[in-house]
Amino acid sequence: MMKVSKDHQLIVTIVKKGWAEKVIKAAKQAGARGGTVLGGRGIGIHEQKKLLGIPIEPEKDIILTLIHKDKTDAVLEAIVEAGQLQKPGTGVGFVIDVDKVVGIVSLIEDKCF
Repeated sequence: MMKVSKDHQLIVTIVKKGWAEKVIKAAKQAGARGGTVLGGRGIGIHEQKKLLGIPIEPEKDIILTLIHKDKTDAVLEAIVEAGQLQKPGTGVGFVIDVDKVVGIVSLIEDKCF
């Protein structure tokens, strides 16, 4: 039988390349079990910089942190602090409700129920 949880949220954080490790470390200290880092590039109007007249698209780290709803606020606060998201131009973070989650070890081991 498949164990499904409806008590999780996804914190998505987009920061400058190289900041992911610091953000994940802070998230783990606040109660997250880890995260997934993806590479990306910024294409917003304030992202374009030029080198010798050639546009450069800044690289980004995208961190996905799946978290139990009870820990979302604490983890998000730690992410904001570590990523300096309160300062303009440093990144963005947002939370998405997750309808169903499968495959988390604690679900498989019946610890969440």
